[in-house]
Amino acid sequence: MTPMTVVEGRKLALSNLEKVLYPASGFTKGEMLHYYATTAEALLPHLRDRPVSFLRYPDGPDGQVFFTKNVPPGTPDWVMTAEVPRSEGPARMVLVQDLPSLMWAANQVAEFHTHQWLAGSPEEADRIVFDLDPGPPATVVHCCEVALWLRERLAADGIEAYAKTSGSKGLHLLAAVRGASSERTSEYAKALAVEAERAMPRLVVHRMTRSLRPGKVFVDWSQNAARKTTATPYTLRARAEPWVSAPVTWEEVEACGDPAQLAFRAPDIAPRVQDYGDLLAPLLDPERAGPLP
Repeated sequence: MTPMTVVEGRKLALSNLEKVLYPASGFTKGEMLHYYATTAEALLPHLRDRPVSFLRYPDGPDGQVFFTKNVPPGTPDWVMTAEVPRSEGPARMVLVQDLPSLMWAANQVAEFHTHQWLAGSPEEADRIVFDLDPGPPATVVHCCEVALWLRERLAADGIEAYAKTSGSKGLHLLAAVRGASSERTSEYAKALAVEAERAMPRLVVHRMTRSLRPGKVFVDWSQNAARKTTATPYTLRARAEPWVSAPVTWEEVEACGDPAQLAFRAPDIAPRVQDYGDLLAPLLDPERAGPLP
């Protein structure tokens, strides 16, 4: 029988704690749950009030991997949910608001993916995101070069950008924005991606076409669409190792000369949070949000 754990007054059945989820390192489900519990203070503000999609990998990244967008069967009644608009009609999605709901969600073994809008105002984007995806032999080192260009370009429009690793092979740029729809934000992001390609034609591509991407950085602007989601800061990823989508400093981006310099596993995150705090905290401050030009 699965033992019950009490988290802030909520009873949870946290199962299969000894199960190895990442065979390459022996990282277990219990270690995964410990990671989320100890990272909750930094992670939860980036989940709160945002409908969450779960990319589940219950048997590890080498097993079945699948998205869960609607509220899963068996979700406790104390886990908050929100109605969200979809083209086929409204649906309900999970809101991870507190430590008990985070630990319940983590027990599902999932990456956390969130929209660029809040549940209370799905018609207005509050973040803009660029997913910088390198096509081999390009690496995150090349993504850093593109990120620095985008940072300066956004700053010229009064928008302050922040960076995190994708937790895979690329880099994400995020900024807080206000007063624009997801459609308008997507248009602006696409315009900057096109501008980046014109400025760095040997390095950047703004189209998703696979044949165009080898050796270049794909600036994916499309994740600003209202229906799209992006890996949440601090989420573990379904990769060979317990890689994390980890916030990084601009000094780290500028100094990056080897992909290993921007590769962070679960055990690396607590010391980083202790040293830096939450590097993406400014995204949560409405006063830091800039209007699109």
